[in-house]
Amino acid sequence: MKAKIVLLPGDGIGPEVLGAAQKVLEAVAVKYDHQFTYDKHLIGGCAMDASGTALTDETLSACIESDGVLLGAVGGPKWDDPTAKVRPEQGLLALRKGLGTFANLRPVKPHPDLLDASPLRPERLDGVDLVVVRELTGGIYFGEPRARKPLAGGIQAVDTMSYTDEEIRRVAHLAFKLARGRRSKVNSVDKANVLESSRLWRQTVTEVAGEYPDVELEHTLVDAAAMFLIQRPASFDVMLTANMFGDILTDEASVLTGSMGNLPSASLGESGPGLYEPIHGSAPDIAGQGVANPIGMILSMAMMLRYSLSLEDEAQQVENAVDAALSSGHRTRDLANAAETALNTQEMTRVIVDQI
Repeated sequence: MKAKIVLLPGDGIGPEVLGAAQKVLEAVAVKYDHQFTYDKHLIGGCAMDASGTALTDETLSACIESDGVLLGAVGGPKWDDPTAKVRPEQGLLALRKGLGTFANLRPVKPHPDLLDASPLRPERLDGVDLVVVRELTGGIYFGEPRARKPLAGGIQAVDTMSYTDEEIRRVAHLAFKLARGRRSKVNSVDKANVLESSRLWRQTVTEVAGEYPDVELEHTLVDAAAMFLIQRPASFDVMLTANMFGDILTDEASVLTGSMGNLPSASLGESGPGLYEPIHGSAPDIAGQGVANPIGMILSMAMMLRYSLSLEDEAQQVENAVDAALSSGHRTRDLANAAETALNTQEMTRVIVDQI
């Protein structure tokens, strides 16, 4: 296969973990005789420094014309001014919108040798294998109006949580189709007891469920879902959520695997290239130290192989290589206990490459 991959290293540890994923991808290309070409661009804070905007039209066009997009992370203290008109996160939101990637898939499956790395008791993690399907281009992150204005001696800020039935329907179909290849259960998360947008969400998801009689549907309020993720995480199979709810719940779910650095994600649309990124942020406190965990980025790259390039064997090869590295006792700093020697980013990457 010949494929064009856009690399968006971004800020903080983004360049470090994306460099690791590229090394693993190059090992895959050699083993399977593929030809991957790379086109690197700026996004986030570094793009703001260079061009005044978090995502240039040139970068977006390159992403649209590619076969897959790998993103490291955006943001950092340098650009963390709440009053700024341009913020690094705007680049990420604009990229998702521009690519039409309306669904974000975040798998959560703790490695059996990392159960002690989680703050939860090991018995609570037995059998956990879930995927969160998060709606990505609607909801409160994109709703209008949004504004800040003076109000009788103070300031009022307004954000709007808005959904159309079609936005809900298309992501629900994806979740139900995904469930058919798993354990045939969808848990739809909302706040229908309070929010009108959530009542539409629940109504529409229920309608879509009628087209999938072989898939069980359960509705759960978001606050209860947050509790159940800790109390009984193995009860979830496919968790379907609105944009903001999924953003919060997947960070919570990351503790099930022992570290946010382990979790990948895939942002998919109806057509065009997907966007693949680890769920962790730019981690400015460790940026440049070479100690970041590259697993989330490497597994995101594996999802690109599967969903954008239709290379299932290669995706499995990468995932198996990560599993083998962890099973052999190799750990980065975020995963190692006091008795274990922590590997730096390059060392862990080398171990995974050797497995391939």
